[in-house]
Amino acid sequence: MAVTGNGTGTGTGTASGSGPLAGVRVVELAGIGPGPFAAMLLADLGADVVRVDRPGGGGLAVDPAYDITNRGKRSVLVDLKSADGPARVLDLVERADVLVEGFRPGVAERLGVGPAECHARNPRLVYGRMTGWGQDGPLAHTAGHDIAYIAVTGALGMIGNPGEPPAVPANLVGDYAGGSLYLVIGVLAALQHARAAGTGQVVDAAIVDGTAHLTAMIHGMMAAGGWQDRRGANLLDGGCPFYGTYETSDGGYMAVGALEQQFYDTFTELLGIGDRAPARKDVARWGELREAVAARFRTRTREAWTAVFEGTDACVAPVLSLREAPGHPHLAARGTFTDFGGIVQPAPAPRFSATPAVVTTGPALPGAHTESVAADWDVPALLPKEA
Repeated sequence: MAVTGNGTGTGTGTASGSGPLAGVRVVELAGIGPGPFAAMLLADLGADVVRVDRPGGGGLAVDPAYDITNRGKRSVLVDLKSADGPARVLDLVERADVLVEGFRPGVAERLGVGPAECHARNPRLVYGRMTGWGQDGPLAHTAGHDIAYIAVTGALGMIGNPGEPPAVPANLVGDYAGGSLYLVIGVLAALQHARAAGTGQVVDAAIVDGTAHLTAMIHGMMAAGGWQDRRGANLLDGGCPFYGTYETSDGGYMAVGALEQQFYDTFTELLGIGDRAPARKDVARWGELREAVAARFRTRTREAWTAVFEGTDACVAPVLSLREAPGHPHLAARGTFTDFGGIVQPAPAPRFSATPAVVTTGPALPGAHTESVAADWDVPALLPKEA
Protein backbone atom coordinates (compact mmCIF):
# COMPACT_ATOMS: atom_id res chain seq x y z
CA MET A 1 0.00 0.00 0.00
CA ALA A 2 1.36 3.39 -0.93
CA VAL A 3 1.34 5.75 2.05
CA THR A 4 1.21 9.51 1.58
CA GLY A 5 1.35 12.31 4.11
CA ASN A 6 -1.06 15.15 4.80
CA GLY A 7 1.37 17.69 3.36
CA THR A 8 2.57 18.01 -0.19
CA GLY A 9 5.70 20.14 -0.05
CA THR A 10 9.04 18.69 1.00
CA GLY A 11 11.40 21.42 -0.11
CA THR A 12 15.13 21.78 0.26
CA GLY A 13 16.56 20.27 3.39
CA THR A 14 13.82 17.76 4.06
CA ALA A 15 14.86 14.63 5.92
CA SER A 16 12.16 12.53 4.24
CA GLY A 17 13.79 9.64 2.42
CA SER A 18 12.83 7.24 -0.34
CA GLY A 19 11.79 4.33 1.86
CA PRO A 20 8.28 2.86 2.14
CA LEU A 21 7.17 5.65 4.51
CA ALA A 22 8.22 8.48 2.20
CA GLY A 23 5.60 11.22 2.48
CA VAL A 24 4.58 10.37 6.04
CA ARG A 25 5.11 13.24 8.47
CA VAL A 26 6.01 12.56 12.09
CA VAL A 27 6.27 14.94 15.02
CA GLU A 28 8.51 13.63 17.82
CA LEU A 29 8.41 15.35 21.18
CA ALA A 30 11.97 14.98 22.41
CA GLY A 31 12.69 12.38 25.05
CA ILE A 32 15.19 9.62 25.76
CA GLY A 33 15.42 5.91 25.04
CA PRO A 34 12.63 4.06 23.26
CA GLY A 35 10.74 7.08 21.89
CA PRO A 36 13.69 8.48 19.91
CA PHE A 37 14.63 4.99 18.71
CA ALA A 38 11.09 4.39 17.43
CA ALA A 39 11.16 7.75 15.64
CA MET A 40 14.58 6.87 14.18
CA LEU A 41 13.14 3.68 12.76
CA LEU A 42 10.31 5.65 11.14
CA ALA A 43 12.91 8.05 9.71
CA ASP A 44 15.00 5.12 8.46
CA LEU A 45 11.92 3.94 6.57
CA GLY A 46 11.58 7.29 4.84
CA ALA A 47 9.25 9.31 7.06
CA ASP A 48 9.89 13.04 7.49
CA VAL A 49 10.49 13.14 11.25
CA VAL A 50 10.61 16.53 12.96
CA ARG A 51 11.95 16.34 16.48
CA VAL A 52 10.74 19.07 18.82
CA ASP A 53 13.69 19.72 21.13
CA ARG A 54 13.52 21.83 24.26
CA PRO A 55 15.83 24.84 24.66
CA GLY A 56 18.81 23.92 26.78
CA GLY A 57 18.64 20.26 25.82
CA GLY A 58 17.89 17.43 28.17
CA GLY A 59 18.05 13.69 28.50
CA LEU A 60 21.25 11.70 28.51
CA ALA A 61 24.65 13.38 28.49
CA VAL A 62 25.49 12.36 24.91
CA ASP A 63 26.99 14.73 22.37
CA PRO A 64 24.07 15.32 19.94
CA ALA A 65 26.49 14.89 17.03
CA TYR A 66 26.87 11.23 17.99
CA ASP A 67 23.30 10.42 18.97
CA ILE A 68 22.51 7.98 16.17
CA THR A 69 18.91 7.65 17.33
CA ASN A 70 18.40 11.14 15.89
CA ARG A 71 19.70 10.31 12.43
CA GLY A 72 17.51 11.08 9.45
CA LYS A 73 15.43 13.59 11.43
CA ARG A 74 15.12 17.36 11.56
CA SER A 75 15.03 19.39 14.74
CA VAL A 76 13.27 22.54 15.85
CA LEU A 77 13.43 24.21 19.25
CA VAL A 78 10.15 24.83 21.06
CA ASP A 79 9.67 25.61 24.74
CA LEU A 80 6.40 23.83 25.51
CA LYS A 81 6.20 25.72 28.80
CA SER A 82 6.19 29.09 27.07
CA ALA A 83 2.96 30.90 26.23
CA ASP A 84 3.10 30.12 22.52
CA GLY A 85 4.94 26.77 22.71
CA PRO A 86 1.90 24.47 22.55
CA ALA A 87 0.44 26.44 19.63
CA ARG A 88 3.61 25.93 17.61
CA VAL A 89 3.51 22.19 18.20
CA LEU A 90 -0.19 22.06 17.30
CA ASP A 91 0.60 23.86 14.04
CA LEU A 92 2.98 21.00 13.23
CA VAL A 93 0.45 18.42 14.38
CA GLU A 94 -2.16 19.85 12.00
CA ARG A 95 0.14 18.90 9.11
CA ALA A 96 1.38 15.58 10.52
CA ASP A 97 0.33 11.96 10.24
CA VAL A 98 1.92 10.76 13.47
CA LEU A 99 3.01 12.19 16.82
CA VAL A 100 5.35 10.33 19.17
CA GLU A 101 5.78 11.31 22.82
CA GLY A 102 7.35 9.61 25.82
CA PHE A 103 6.20 11.71 28.77
CA ARG A 104 4.72 10.32 31.97
CA PRO A 105 0.94 9.97 31.77
CA GLY A 106 -0.79 13.36 31.99
CA VAL A 107 2.25 15.49 31.19
CA ALA A 108 1.38 16.07 27.53
CA GLU A 109 -2.14 17.04 28.60
CA ARG A 110 -0.80 19.55 31.12
CA LEU A 111 1.45 21.02 28.44
CA GLY A 112 -1.50 21.47 26.10
CA VAL A 113 -0.46 18.91 23.48
CA GLY A 114 -2.38 15.86 24.66
CA PRO A 115 -4.56 13.67 22.43
CA ALA A 116 -7.66 15.85 22.82
CA GLU A 117 -5.90 19.04 21.73
CA CYS A 118 -4.08 17.29 18.89
CA HIS A 119 -7.14 15.49 17.53
CA ALA A 120 -9.12 18.71 17.66
CA ARG A 121 -6.61 20.12 15.17
CA ASN A 122 -6.08 16.91 13.20
CA PRO A 123 -8.67 14.10 13.61
CA ARG A 124 -6.60 11.76 11.42
CA LEU A 125 -3.52 11.95 13.64
CA VAL A 126 -1.99 8.77 15.06
CA TYR A 127 -0.92 9.73 18.58
CA GLY A 128 1.83 7.35 19.76
CA ARG A 129 2.53 7.23 23.50
CA MET A 130 5.68 5.51 24.77
CA THR A 131 5.93 4.72 28.49
CA GLY A 132 7.32 2.04 30.73
CA TRP A 133 4.25 1.24 32.82
CA GLY A 134 1.52 2.37 30.41
CA GLN A 135 -1.11 5.07 30.61
CA ASP A 136 -2.97 3.46 33.53
CA GLY A 137 -2.42 1.03 36.40
CA PRO A 138 -1.02 1.43 39.94
CA LEU A 139 2.51 2.23 38.71
CA ALA A 140 1.57 4.41 35.73
CA HIS A 141 2.86 7.63 37.32
CA THR A 142 5.94 6.04 38.91
CA ALA A 143 9.47 6.57 37.58
CA GLY A 144 11.28 3.59 36.14
CA HIS A 145 13.79 2.33 33.62
CA ASP A 146 14.21 -0.68 31.37
CA ILE A 147 15.54 -2.95 34.10
CA ALA A 148 12.45 -2.50 36.29
CA TYR A 149 10.04 -3.09 33.42
CA ILE A 150 11.66 -6.34 32.30
CA ALA A 151 11.99 -7.42 35.95
CA VAL A 152 8.26 -7.50 36.67
CA THR A 153 7.39 -9.22 33.39
CA GLY A 154 9.53 -12.26 34.17
CA ALA A 155 11.90 -11.61 31.27
CA LEU A 156 14.87 -10.51 33.39
CA GLY A 157 14.48 -13.47 35.71
CA MET A 158 15.04 -15.85 32.80
CA ILE A 159 18.45 -14.46 31.87
CA GLY A 160 21.66 -15.60 33.54
CA ASN A 161 23.25 -18.57 35.25
CA PRO A 162 21.57 -20.56 38.00
CA GLY A 163 22.64 -19.51 41.48
CA GLU A 164 23.78 -16.11 40.20
CA PRO A 165 21.96 -12.78 39.90
CA PRO A 166 20.02 -12.26 36.65
CA ALA A 167 22.21 -10.91 33.84
CA VAL A 168 21.27 -7.43 32.60
CA PRO A 169 20.89 -7.42 28.76
CA ALA A 170 21.70 -3.69 28.40
CA ASN A 171 18.42 -1.95 27.55
CA LEU A 172 17.70 -4.02 24.46
CA VAL A 173 14.92 -6.26 25.74
CA GLY A 174 12.73 -3.61 27.37
CA ASP A 175 13.35 -0.18 25.87
CA TYR A 176 13.87 -1.27 22.29
CA ALA A 177 12.35 -4.73 21.75
CA GLY A 178 9.40 -4.43 24.13
CA GLY A 179 9.06 -0.67 23.73
CA SER A 180 10.22 0.94 20.48
CA LEU A 181 9.34 -1.91 18.15
CA TYR A 182 5.86 -2.31 19.61
CA LEU A 183 5.27 1.42 19.34
CA VAL A 184 6.25 1.33 15.65
CA ILE A 185 4.01 -1.68 15.03
CA GLY A 186 1.15 0.12 16.73
CA VAL A 187 1.74 3.37 14.86
CA LEU A 188 1.84 1.63 11.47
CA ALA A 189 -1.32 -0.35 12.25
CA ALA A 190 -3.12 2.80 13.40
CA LEU A 191 -1.86 4.65 10.33
CA GLN A 192 -3.43 1.98 8.12
CA HIS A 193 -6.70 2.39 10.07
CA ALA A 194 -6.56 6.17 9.69
CA ARG A 195 -6.10 5.83 5.94
CA ALA A 196 -9.09 3.47 5.70
CA ALA A 197 -11.47 5.03 8.26
CA GLY A 198 -10.39 8.65 8.18
CA THR A 199 -9.89 8.85 11.94
CA GLY A 200 -6.79 8.65 14.08
CA GLN A 201 -6.39 7.13 17.51
CA VAL A 202 -4.07 6.86 20.51
CA VAL A 203 -1.48 4.08 20.63
CA ASP A 204 -0.60 3.19 24.23
CA ALA A 205 2.75 1.40 23.94
CA ALA A 206 3.92 0.25 27.38
CA ILE A 207 7.27 -1.48 27.75
CA VAL A 208 5.77 -3.90 30.29
CA ASP A 209 3.12 -4.94 27.76
CA GLY A 210 5.54 -5.40 24.89
CA THR A 211 8.12 -7.26 26.96
CA ALA A 212 5.46 -9.58 28.36
CA HIS A 213 4.27 -10.21 24.81
CA LEU A 214 7.80 -11.24 23.82
CA THR A 215 7.61 -14.13 26.31
CA ALA A 216 4.54 -15.68 24.66
CA MET A 217 6.30 -18.81 23.40
CA ILE A 218 7.97 -19.41 26.76
CA HIS A 219 4.61 -19.20 28.55
CA GLY A 220 3.26 -21.81 26.16
CA MET A 221 6.21 -24.10 26.77
CA MET A 222 5.84 -23.66 30.53
CA ALA A 223 2.14 -24.52 30.38
CA ALA A 224 2.99 -27.65 28.41
CA GLY A 225 5.60 -28.70 30.98
CA GLY A 226 8.50 -28.04 28.64
CA TRP A 227 10.01 -25.10 30.51
CA GLN A 228 11.13 -24.85 34.13
CA ASP A 229 10.46 -21.48 35.76
CA ARG A 230 14.07 -20.96 36.80
CA ARG A 231 17.28 -19.76 35.16
CA GLY A 232 19.74 -21.98 33.37
CA ALA A 233 17.59 -25.11 33.32
CA ASN A 234 16.03 -25.01 29.88
CA LEU A 235 16.71 -25.50 26.22
CA LEU A 236 17.06 -21.82 25.31
CA ASP A 237 18.35 -20.16 28.49
CA GLY A 238 21.86 -21.60 28.71
CA GLY A 239 20.85 -24.71 30.60
CA CYS A 240 21.33 -26.86 27.54
CA PRO A 241 24.99 -27.75 26.79
CA PHE A 242 24.49 -27.47 23.04
CA TYR A 243 22.86 -24.03 23.25
CA GLY A 244 25.21 -21.68 25.04
CA THR A 245 28.63 -20.04 25.05
CA TYR A 246 32.09 -21.46 25.69
CA GLU A 247 35.45 -19.85 26.40
CA THR A 248 38.37 -20.40 24.06
CA SER A 249 42.09 -20.62 24.86
CA ASP A 250 42.65 -16.91 24.23
CA GLY A 251 39.80 -15.69 26.42
CA GLY A 252 37.32 -15.35 23.55
CA TYR A 253 33.97 -17.10 23.31
CA MET A 254 32.07 -19.24 20.85
CA ALA A 255 28.29 -19.43 20.67
CA VAL A 256 26.70 -22.83 20.08
CA GLY A 257 23.12 -23.34 18.90
CA ALA A 258 23.13 -26.92 17.62
CA LEU A 259 19.55 -27.76 18.62
CA GLU A 260 18.46 -30.12 15.85
CA GLN A 261 19.98 -33.61 15.68
CA GLN A 262 21.64 -33.14 12.28
CA PHE A 263 23.25 -29.88 13.37
CA TYR A 264 24.30 -31.41 16.68
CA ASP A 265 25.97 -34.32 14.87
CA THR A 266 27.95 -31.91 12.69
CA PHE A 267 28.87 -29.86 15.75
CA THR A 268 30.21 -32.75 17.84
CA GLU A 269 32.09 -34.20 14.86
CA LEU A 270 33.87 -30.92 14.08
CA LEU A 271 34.49 -30.27 17.75
CA GLY A 272 36.20 -33.66 17.96
CA ILE A 273 33.96 -35.40 20.49
CA GLY A 274 31.54 -37.15 18.16
CA ASP A 275 32.67 -40.60 19.25
CA ARG A 276 32.41 -39.98 22.98
CA ALA A 277 29.77 -37.32 23.55
CA PRO A 278 26.98 -38.37 25.94
CA ALA A 279 23.53 -38.77 24.40
CA ARG A 280 22.09 -35.29 23.84
CA LYS A 281 18.65 -36.28 25.13
CA ASP A 282 19.99 -37.65 28.39
CA VAL A 283 19.38 -34.58 30.58
CA ALA A 284 20.97 -36.35 33.54
CA ARG A 285 24.29 -36.29 31.68
CA TRP A 286 24.07 -32.69 30.44
CA GLY A 287 26.67 -31.67 33.01
CA GLU A 288 29.09 -34.26 31.67
CA LEU A 289 28.43 -33.16 28.10
CA ARG A 290 28.98 -29.52 29.01
CA GLU A 291 32.35 -30.32 30.57
CA ALA A 292 33.42 -32.24 27.47
CA VAL A 293 32.42 -29.39 25.16
CA ALA A 294 34.06 -26.78 27.38
CA ALA A 295 37.31 -28.74 27.56
CA ARG A 296 37.56 -28.97 23.79
CA PHE A 297 36.87 -25.28 23.21
CA ARG A 298 39.62 -24.37 25.67
CA THR A 299 42.20 -26.08 23.45
CA ARG A 300 42.11 -23.51 20.63
CA THR A 301 41.68 -19.80 20.05
CA ARG A 302 38.44 -18.17 18.98
CA GLU A 303 39.93 -17.54 15.53
CA ALA A 304 40.93 -21.18 15.15
CA TRP A 305 37.50 -22.47 16.13
CA THR A 306 35.84 -19.94 13.84
CA ALA A 307 37.81 -21.40 10.95
CA VAL A 308 36.75 -24.93 11.93
CA PHE A 309 33.04 -24.15 11.92
CA GLU A 310 32.93 -21.50 9.18
CA GLY A 311 30.43 -22.34 6.46
CA THR A 312 29.15 -25.51 8.13
CA ASP A 313 25.73 -26.43 9.52
CA ALA A 314 27.07 -26.84 13.05
CA CYS A 315 25.33 -23.61 14.12
CA VAL A 316 28.42 -22.21 15.83
CA ALA A 317 29.61 -18.60 15.65
CA PRO A 318 32.24 -16.44 17.35
CA VAL A 319 31.03 -14.00 20.01
CA LEU A 320 32.13 -10.62 18.69
CA SER A 321 32.35 -7.26 20.40
CA LEU A 322 30.46 -4.20 19.16
CA ARG A 323 33.61 -2.89 17.48
CA GLU A 324 34.36 -6.27 15.87
CA ALA A 325 30.86 -6.94 14.51
CA PRO A 326 30.98 -4.61 11.46
CA GLY A 327 34.05 -6.47 10.21
CA HIS A 328 32.44 -9.90 10.19
CA PRO A 329 32.60 -11.14 6.56
CA HIS A 330 28.89 -11.91 6.30
CA LEU A 331 27.76 -8.64 7.84
CA ALA A 332 30.25 -6.72 5.73
CA ALA A 333 29.03 -8.41 2.54
CA ARG A 334 25.41 -7.56 3.34
CA GLY A 335 26.17 -4.02 4.45
CA THR A 336 24.56 -4.65 7.84
CA PHE A 337 26.59 -1.74 9.17
CA THR A 338 27.31 1.53 7.41
CA ASP A 339 29.73 4.40 7.92
CA PHE A 340 27.81 7.65 7.68
CA GLY A 341 29.44 10.93 8.59
CA GLY A 342 32.37 9.10 10.12
CA ILE A 343 30.20 7.11 12.54
CA VAL A 344 29.98 3.34 12.07
CA GLN A 345 26.38 2.38 12.79
CA PRO A 346 23.76 -0.26 11.98
CA ALA A 347 22.15 0.25 8.58
CA PRO A 348 18.34 0.53 8.32
CA ALA A 349 16.42 -2.72 8.68
CA PRO A 350 14.50 -4.56 7.33
CA ARG A 351 15.14 -4.37 3.59
CA PHE A 352 12.69 -3.58 0.81
CA SER A 353 12.91 -4.63 -2.83
CA ALA A 354 11.01 -1.65 -4.27
CA THR A 355 11.53 1.12 -1.71
CA PRO A 356 14.99 0.67 -0.17
CA ALA A 357 15.64 2.46 3.10
CA VAL A 358 18.93 4.31 3.53
CA VAL A 359 20.52 6.62 6.05
CA THR A 360 19.86 10.11 4.69
CA THR A 361 21.41 12.44 7.25
CA GLY A 362 23.43 12.27 10.43
CA PRO A 363 22.11 13.02 13.92
CA ALA A 364 19.89 16.10 13.99
CA LEU A 365 21.42 18.85 16.08
CA PRO A 366 18.88 20.63 18.29
CA GLY A 367 17.18 23.46 16.45
CA ALA A 368 19.28 23.10 13.30
CA HIS A 369 16.37 22.75 10.88
CA THR A 370 13.95 25.42 12.00
CA GLU A 371 13.97 27.29 8.69
CA SER A 372 13.55 24.24 6.46
CA VAL A 373 10.76 22.80 8.59
CA ALA A 374 8.98 26.15 8.77
CA ALA A 375 9.06 26.32 4.97
CA ASP A 376 8.31 22.68 4.15
CA TRP A 377 5.50 22.30 6.68
CA ASP A 378 4.22 25.86 6.22
CA VAL A 379 4.58 26.75 9.90
CA PRO A 380 6.09 30.27 9.88
CA ALA A 381 5.48 30.62 13.62
CA LEU A 382 8.53 28.41 14.18
CA LEU A 383 10.81 31.17 12.94
CA PRO A 384 12.30 33.58 15.49
CA LYS A 385 10.36 36.78 15.87
CA GLU A 386 12.07 39.77 14.37
CA ALA A 387 13.20 42.38 16.85
